Amino acid sequence: MKEVLSKLSVLIVLAALAGACCTTQYVEYKTQVYQPVYKKADEIRNGVKVTGARQLKNTGKIYVYDKYILVNERKTGIHIIDNSNPSAPNILGFIEIPGNGDMAVRNGILYADSYIDMVAIDITNPGQPVLVKRIENIFPESLDASSGFIDHEKGILVEVTVKDTIIKYSYKDCGDGGYVNAPMTDGREFGNGGVIKDASGSNGNTNGIGGSMARFTIFDNYLYAVDRSNLQIFDISSATNPKVWSKFNIGWNIETIYPFKDKLFIGSMTGMFIYDVSTPWNPSLLGQFQHARACDPVVANDNYAYVTVRTGTGCGGNLNQLDVLDISNITHPRLIKSYPMQEPAGLGLDKNVLFICDGPAGLKVFDVTKPEEIQLLDWQSDIKTFDVIPLGYSLLMIGADGFYQYDYSNPKSLKLLSMIPIVK
Repeated sequence: MKEVLSKLSVLIVLAALAGACCTTQYVEYKTQVYQPVYKKADEIRNGVKVTGARQLKNTGKIYVYDKYILVNERKTGIHIIDNSNPSAPNILGFIEIPGNGDMAVRNGILYADSYIDMVAIDITNPGQPVLVKRIENIFPESLDASSGFIDHEKGILVEVTVKDTIIKYSYKDCGDGGYVNAPMTDGREFGNGGVIKDASGSNGNTNGIGGSMARFTIFDNYLYAVDRSNLQIFDISSATNPKVWSKFNIGWNIETIYPFKDKLFIGSMTGMFIYDVSTPWNPSLLGQFQHARACDPVVANDNYAYVTVRTGTGCGGNLNQLDVLDISNITHPRLIKSYPMQEPAGLGLDKNVLFICDGPAGLKVFDVTKPEEIQLLDWQSDIKTFDVIPLGYSLLMIGADGFYQYDYSNPKSLKLLSMIPIVK
């Protein structure tokens, strides 16, 4: 027994000596934490209100209705601009709509998304808009999928913030290349819930016109809205009382919707889809064109579709170009030619004149009389551009630093009519 106790004592001493030879090492490195921010549904739904005119800021999409221009402020609401005189546009007011990104107007009723809801607002008197209906929980996530997720305890996801933080941990270095006791410390600043990284109206109705980046559009008595995978249809035959009609899956990574006559051209990260809406409440797929993964707005006429694909966003991919498609056989779109671009986004078409917002490379104007040999007519290279709407007499363009209007009666020499600055 004494011999056993003696050996045990020696082992304890040796273990103690080995522990004494270990040193504690501390390591830290910088990383980023993506932290969700939630708001209660009631707080969001009570947030629709009218405020006075204010400067444009963090702008998104544009829309035209009658003599008015609507400019979206991302996730915040819509500016209403009186454009009776394009040389001197006048900001009338601002409608606060939490989570807004898209819009369409029919007969004086504005339809807009508000995170997971859709609201209908009477703007017959633009100075005093009135909320007339809200359809709750109609979009399972916000249309662009960057927010809108519902947590039944926390509320609706309104944004995801990014926070720089430092991760710290320690370990015992015992000199033999091994680690002893290497727990993470409480230095991880994850926070609560944080994780590591338009078509023409009919029957006397008046519709507005959206840009190529839109997710809302109107045809006949129906409003169409696309999220990342679905086409949602609303009956708006009674403009003040929109009703949910149907929803069906049309693919993945859907981005934009563009109407031409009785067709809908839908852009996705992987291609373009063409739907027949001659029976408006029951769209049917006519044809599609696939391309490499990239962002993809589209405009079209009877014979050709023009698609821009770009990188530099969440779409991924490595293409920056204009694709010209022959759609004379609507069921089998055919690529005619691709033209290299810098980082193209929205585009607009008026007869044989094509306007392209080429991101940091500015606004480009092309003659597309011969789609296989398009010709550059004008180039406003000193602005960063996002989307355009040609109106036949003037061109609306939204960019990083301002909302511009041009006279393009001579497309070889655009004439600036006005510019409303966007504050940073």
